[in-house]
Amino acid sequence: LVLATAAATSPVLLGSAGDFVILTKAGISTVPSSSTITGDIGVSPIAATAMTGFSLMADASNTYSKSAQLTGKAYAANYVSPTPSMMTTAISDMETAYTDAAGRSISSGANLNIQLGLIAGARFTAGVYHWGSDVNFTSDIYLNGTATDLFIFQSTGNVIAGSGAKIILEADGTGGKPQASNIVWQLAGFLDAGPTSHLEGTFLVKNDAIFQTGSSLNGRILAQKAATLDSATIMQSAATLAPTIILP
Repeated sequence: LVLATAAATSPVLLGSAGDFVILTKAGISTVPSSSTITGDIGVSPIAATAMTGFSLMADASNTYSKSAQLTGKAYAANYVSPTPSMMTTAISDMETAYTDAAGRSISSGANLNIQLGLIAGARFTAGVYHWGSDVNFTSDIYLNGTATDLFIFQSTGNVIAGSGAKIILEADGTGGKPQASNIVWQLAGFLDAGPTSHLEGTFLVKNDAIFQTGSSLNGRILAQKAATLDSATIMQSAATLAPTIILP
């Protein structure tokens, strides 16, 4: 099943929030010594004590910390200048990106409330999609397109990936395959990635983001509450979205 596409649009710009693989306002927790994170993480306005399970080791400059679970740096609002102002800007950019993504309009009724949010097995082409409900997939879903195609998924509820469910990126044969940096999920609720599930894209989450045992993400977690990881693998996708993308 190939689903309808939306009209021409422009990418959701992340600003300095895009410098982080995980950015939250209320904390980041992991089971000690169990997760693998590639990229920088950060919290603000909360302090570094809200990053738990990482056994953080402060750099001599006290502008950031390191962790054996982290290929990158950990930043917090209470670290030494210029980190506090950097974090304030990043959080503001995250909130701006969330509002931008939430405000995008679909141009076709076919992109509204597809399969009533039960999208297991669905195949999506480039476009803007909206659900006035939770979005749930208990088995794989497919994003079909090229390396320059843009996908925006909006939900007024939660996104729940079942155990082992995956987001699969497929080439349509005309120019590469979709890139995680060009995929944005805007959730008014929470994100729950089930055990061994795999997700692709930037998740702009109003509430919490939960990654259960063995789950993984190629993209970013930008959550306005907290992120909780249990033996998860989180890898940052490309730093920025392409400047202009035209959808079919």
